[in-house]
Amino acid sequence: MQTVKAIENNLFHRTEDEPTVYYELSVSRLMEEAVKRGEARLTETGALHAYTGEFTGRSPKDKYIVKEASVEKQVGWGDVNQSISPQQFDQLYQKALSYMEKHDLFVFDGKAGADQDHQLSVRIINELAWHNLFSRQLFIESSDRSEQDPVDFTVISLPGLKADPVEDGTNSETFIIISFEKKTVLIGGTAYAGEIKKSIFSVLNYLLPLENVLPMHCSANVDEKGGNTTLFFGLSGTGKTTLSADPGRRLIGDDEHGWTDKGIYNFEGGCYAKCIGLDPDKEPQIWNAIQYGSVLENVAIDPTTRQLDFNDKRVTENTRAAYSSEKIPNAVIPGTADHPEVIIFLTADAFGVLPPIAKLTKEQAMYHFLSGYTSKLAGTERGITEPTATFSTCFGEPFLPHRPDVYADLLGEKIDKHQARVYLVNTGWTGGPYGIGERIKLSYTRKMVSAAINGELENAEFSPHPVFGVFVPSEVEGVPSKLLNPRNTWNIPSLYDEKAQDLARRFVENFDRFSSVSSEICAAGPKVK
Repeated sequence: MQTVKAIENNLFHRTEDEPTVYYELSVSRLMEEAVKRGEARLTETGALHAYTGEFTGRSPKDKYIVKEASVEKQVGWGDVNQSISPQQFDQLYQKALSYMEKHDLFVFDGKAGADQDHQLSVRIINELAWHNLFSRQLFIESSDRSEQDPVDFTVISLPGLKADPVEDGTNSETFIIISFEKKTVLIGGTAYAGEIKKSIFSVLNYLLPLENVLPMHCSANVDEKGGNTTLFFGLSGTGKTTLSADPGRRLIGDDEHGWTDKGIYNFEGGCYAKCIGLDPDKEPQIWNAIQYGSVLENVAIDPTTRQLDFNDKRVTENTRAAYSSEKIPNAVIPGTADHPEVIIFLTADAFGVLPPIAKLTKEQAMYHFLSGYTSKLAGTERGITEPTATFSTCFGEPFLPHRPDVYADLLGEKIDKHQARVYLVNTGWTGGPYGIGERIKLSYTRKMVSAAINGELENAEFSPHPVFGVFVPSEVEGVPSKLLNPRNTWNIPSLYDEKAQDLARRFVENFDRFSSVSSEICAAGPKVK
């Protein structure tokens, strides 16, 4: 069997009658190739537009880690971290090699991580030109590299290659497989580009804790002076990208960061924003970033005029825009900053129960970090068609190879050491559950977040929520006081009480799996009657 390095060497030594390997094509060339090959089309904004076919979100049930001797005792195996044998990986790898030999390929060499002390060099090999452009937007460009330079990790993405579940031991024709010993990710059977970036995020989530670095599924920004850093944790659709892209602050990154002894740093060189309902007035930075070189996924487009309709969700609610951080005015490049003063946990609560903002004690912060509650929105993952209550440990469980306590302990240590203030912010529903209530206005959320960041909330009066115990402010300038207490927004308060108890029970039942945490953290959860 050929090694990964042998494959890479062969890629760059093909004869004239063999398929072409395009190495490090420019943005313009990749756009030309994508359009010429019928993979994508240009929009009126100059961005490239593509449909991802059957898969409009991640496919977590088709993701695996190879059960190799060097990682077997470190990985928290289970439904999230599914194992696959080295023999099964080798078999699919051989299929990938045979497939690659018959197809044109696009290769991008870049980096993951703005901190040079913890940087990962990555090679992305794509069957599709638009996927390679996507990779060029999302990873950090490496202008001084050549095809002969060593690579820390390789991602091979071949949407046209499908597994045989019976023969290959997979759940379906789709597969996303990480081999830490071979330093390779194999992706097949899906054209959803998000699998490429999230596979490297998963790799970093394994490697960095071994270096005492906390990998985080969060966005981050900093004030103009560079001294007030804020982290926004949350699953897809909770507002990480929207809230961190604040015209009054500098963006560090919108999705993936590491927290070292020196401060925080962005893993990526670009942003991957949800853009369903995108509004130029509410989200001007994202709107203006969708220009030449950016990539749009599954957004509705007029086939004649190439005009975009961001409100059309007939294909999926998980419409996406990928663009370089350089498209964000005043972004921090390279994406590094000091230790955070404020940490915000974002949740989109479809029950309409949680307050729009609440302050957390250290123990409550640990409880909610381990819980990772939100309502998973339609289209984010395959098979999700309506909002569903979910608990995703550390707000990123699908990407965490280690046991949850590894990440939670690291966060707790850093909160203690750097005295970060922690808030829970609900960007979901108020006045009733999904279908009855309404989504909390973005303008109100921005005011509350600003008050938390600039310290105004420190002077507010707080009272504990009767069920969840989190501390709710009595007032926030520019926000209706009624909104701050969610019970007051329901027409029938007794129905709110029932729904609050229902959600509290879900929290408690989910937290039963964390039997090893301290009694103080367990006691910081909601109170069930």
